[in-house]
Amino acid sequence: MVVVRNENFSLPQICESGQCFRMRQDSGSRFHLVALGQYLELEQRGGTVSLDCTQEAFDALWKDYFDLETDYAQIIAGIDSSDAYLSAAAEHGKGIRILHQDLWETLISFLISQNNNIWRIQNSIRTLCSQYGEKRIAANGKIYYCFPTPEALAGVSLDDLNTCGLGYRSKYILQTANSVCRGTLDLEGVKAMDYAEARKELLKLYGVGVKVADCICLFALRQTDAFPRDTHINQVLAAQYPDGFPLERYGKHSGILQQYIFYYDLKQ
Repeated sequence: MVVVRNENFSLPQICESGQCFRMRQDSGSRFHLVALGQYLELEQRGGTVSLDCTQEAFDALWKDYFDLETDYAQIIAGIDSSDAYLSAAAEHGKGIRILHQDLWETLISFLISQNNNIWRIQNSIRTLCSQYGEKRIAANGKIYYCFPTPEALAGVSLDDLNTCGLGYRSKYILQTANSVCRGTLDLEGVKAMDYAEARKELLKLYGVGVKVADCICLFALRQTDAFPRDTHINQVLAAQYPDGFPLERYGKHSGILQQYIFYYDLKQ
């Protein structure tokens, strides 16, 4: 068991922030997560999070996954004090952290997320994993499924993928999986790119638009200058920042602030 005390680390807020779809609240303060091929149980008690893992696993995986070496309080302190809306949004969602997720899983997950709701996204991903992902047993005996590899999905038919509730998104997933297997999409190469390069490369993919590309850059590559815009964010920007959000002022922190805005608007 590893215990982290940090007022800027909230499992409920991260779970509801729309970043990942395989983190679930079990009951009360308990959560579980399947990520990076691992199963993790967590618990939140005030400003303390307990992770049911060894110190070695925490140091090797989870410290980076939850971005625990970044000082989010300092980022919030840098918000323009005259910006009442952004200050309120950051205070409301101050426990959100930008997760460092697997690029492949994030790419497919956000292809699935298009024109979709959270429940259907989670259900589709759960079915996809149980049908095509590797079955594993955690140290506590819990059975879980890894996210399917590109090779596992490349040979699946559209009809079979449709049984996962993916609809028209099935063809996006199948073509993307084949692109990786053929080598036309180099995931390791994308990881080495800066934001502008990675975004341009992702936009070449069938079914990937600007918003999805920015989400992938932010949530998998942790390129926090990415600022994903959906309908809700655009409505907030029109109402609160008619002259445009000050991206130049916040630079590399812009994507983190976007998450505060997204979560704040979601909870209004």
